[in-house]
Amino acid sequence: MTNFIDLGVSPAINMILKQIGISNPTPIQEKAIPDILDGRDVIAKAQTGTGKTLAFLLPILEKVDPAASHIQSLIVTPTRELALQITAELKKFANEIEELQVLAVYGGQDVEQQMKKLTRNISVVVATPGRLLDHLRRGTIDLSQTQTLVLDEADQMLHIGFLPEVEEIMGQLPDERQTLLFSATMPEQVHQLAKRYMNKPLTAAVKAEQVTVEQIRQLVIETTDRAKQSSLITIIKEEQPYLAIIFCRTKRRVSVLNDALKAEGFNSEELHGDLSQAKRERVMKNFRDAKLQYLVATDVAARGLDVEGVTHVFNYDVPEDAESYIHRIGRTGRAGENGLAVTFIATKDLQLLGDIEKGISMKIERRKIEGVTMFQPDEVGHKKKRYEDTSEESARRPRTGGGRRHRERIDTRGPNRGSHRSVNQTDNREIEREKPRGGRSEDSRGPKREDSRGSRSEDSRGPRRENPRGGRSEDSRGPIRENPRGGRLEDSRGPRRENPRGGRSEDSRGPMRDNPRGGQRDSRRSTSTQGPSNRRGGSGSSPNRGRNR
Repeated sequence: MTNFIDLGVSPAINMILKQIGISNPTPIQEKAIPDILDGRDVIAKAQTGTGKTLAFLLPILEKVDPAASHIQSLIVTPTRELALQITAELKKFANEIEELQVLAVYGGQDVEQQMKKLTRNISVVVATPGRLLDHLRRGTIDLSQTQTLVLDEADQMLHIGFLPEVEEIMGQLPDERQTLLFSATMPEQVHQLAKRYMNKPLTAAVKAEQVTVEQIRQLVIETTDRAKQSSLITIIKEEQPYLAIIFCRTKRRVSVLNDALKAEGFNSEELHGDLSQAKRERVMKNFRDAKLQYLVATDVAARGLDVEGVTHVFNYDVPEDAESYIHRIGRTGRAGENGLAVTFIATKDLQLLGDIEKGISMKIERRKIEGVTMFQPDEVGHKKKRYEDTSEESARRPRTGGGRRHRERIDTRGPNRGSHRSVNQTDNREIEREKPRGGRSEDSRGPKREDSRGSRSEDSRGPRRENPRGGRSEDSRGPIRENPRGGRLEDSRGPRRENPRGGRSEDSRGPMRDNPRGGQRDSRRSTSTQGPSNRRGGSGSSPNRGRNR
């Protein structure tokens, strides 16, 4: 069996490897390390969990000169978590190598603190593209003497739109350099990038089938969109994972699912790009320390995470292609351990599942949840055809008004409130006509005409006419006329006359007479208790004044 010494690793580095519990190289390390030590450009195709991080770290450590004042190696990663993870691996060796200093440069950290650290003799920088470009534009990082560039998870970096940033970073590096490209998959973008910026690269590949089939048991759960959440909870209770990662397609779905799991009593947290850097680091630390059992995450946030002890991966949302599927399930079954990957599908996901099975060259075992039935494609097609036939028949059928329910509706306004009327009848309350003289038009209460004298017009509540002497007009509540002596008008409550002696007038509630002592009284009660202002004939208020107004 090959050991690290046979691959060209120095005894000092080999001793550190043994101290951290690593004795034998993995297949990707066996293929990549000798060529990298020879200074060749290398394209390594390997999934996370195959030991690819050490495949490029060990040659970098062999070549580094801690006494040099410039940055000798640059490692670029798509996510902060992956940058921190690689930095943590580097520090295991830096603690044993005198004066070796490494630095993680990523967003969410204080720029000023990073600038201070960059003034030291930093040998290796691990960075995300955005923050690295920020420092390059500030002039706080100098890459003009960097000898080795590593692009880790290159396919994901280009997939999420970092190609312009990566090209700008490469423009800051010297032409004479070694470029290493590590990726789980090799889409066309990665091939084009390698063709433009790498010098006759060698390829070191580990077949994806070795990873997805041998170490990880895969299972598909047939469910529906509505029952997906309850199906996940059912499987979790059955499997009782030690540590599990649950993948969702969007940040919002991550938050909603995490809230639901917490409501069920599960020890879970969410991980996505909207969280502050401090919270992301705290969540990952708790997950690595097994203080957190379930991590609900998006693809990008969890890309490249290497956490020991992950026993289960749940694909709550089906990944978009076989490459993403391989990346997801690679979080479990690491370091020779067994793992379980469970994918939940509804009818609409069958096409995606077929593409994934074709990409990994195997059929995945399926299982149903008791009480949950997923519609099969032929059932969905039959229902869709029946719906289309019904729609076409309805479109061809002449519109005759339908049944009673459609022919009649209840009148909710006007004098016939509550009665049924036909929609086919002409209803003058639904016709708006403009009057020849302008002004108010007809509405649903009936016709309304402008009075020739310019005052209020008639409407459905009864005729209303302007009194020739001015004042209030008649309406449907009864005649009302101006008293020739002035004062209050008569109305439908009975005659009302002005008392010739002044004071309150009679109305339909009974006669009212002037009191000889200056007060007022009527047939209902005495007004002898009125205030002083009334006894003096003043204009003070009295209990009866409000009624006359």
